[in-house]
Amino acid sequence: MKLILRSRRVARRTYSPQSGLTLLELVIASALLLILASAAVPLVRITIVRSREAELRRTLRELRNAIDRYKDMADALAFQTEVTSNGYPPDLETLVKGVTVAGNKKVRFLRRIPVDPMTGKREWGLRSVQDDPDSSSWGGSNVFDVYSQSQGIALDGTKYSDW
Repeated sequence: MKLILRSRRVARRTYSPQSGLTLLELVIASALLLILASAAVPLVRITIVRSREAELRRTLRELRNAIDRYKDMADALAFQTEVTSNGYPPDLETLVKGVTVAGNKKVRFLRRIPVDPMTGKREWGLRSVQDDPDSSSWGGSNVFDVYSQSQGIALDGTKYSDW
């Protein structure tokens, strides 16, 4: 029986005034968490902008490669183009619809027109061969280059429309 009493004594715990967290300790811990969280928010925002910028670079590269492939095939006389087009596509939709080459084979250069990650739309600024290199209006005869219509400023200080 003495054994049982001894085990009951060990199981009991005495509580002292210092056994819990004080209000001051909770306030300090909350303040530290708030400071750490506020330091992380700008870092997360920059990370999101960087990923959108990387997506814009990838999308522009994809569009420009499709235009170049069209131009290469037109220069190789794989299909007929208008003389005034200089071998460039008349619009971006032509890259999606494709062209018919010898043997009634259809060649497509894009699956679909990609979304501009900065504007969220499938609308791109277009330049033709006849336009000035920094022109913001399209001559309408062919697509020589594409650019984002966003007026935002990149992390490196350049405009997205200049990329």
